[in-house]
Amino acid sequence: MKSVCTAVLGVVLVAFAGTARAEDDNAKKLIGVWVVEKAGGDLPAGSTVEFTKDGKLAAVVKADGKEIKFEGTYKLEKDKINVELKVESETVKETVTIKKLTDDVLELEDKDKKLDVFKKKK
Repeated sequence: MKSVCTAVLGVVLVAFAGTARAEDDNAKKLIGVWVVEKAGGDLPAGSTVEFTKDGKLAAVVKADGKEIKFEGTYKLEKDKINVELKVESETVKETVTIKKLTDDVLELEDKDKKLDVFKKKK
């Protein structure tokens, strides 16, 4: 019985280590400037979002020939990104789901199941 418990504990630890590595990997890949290639939600194509190492983000939304800048923070939790943006005097909170994240492509799905596809700016 003791050996079975030890084996189960070993499997659990390996599973958690794999999850932690995947989350760390996502955190590293997420850092940088991303350009909206295909808009499905509120961000028009050509807009950018920058994720920094210290949990801050800056967005530049391009609409009607103008650029509107927003600043805020984010927190990565597994495949979710919790975002807080300051819009004028209000703070807007939203959670998006990472559907795909590679070194060059980021796909985010909002609560309404709308998908935005980003390409990393080099």
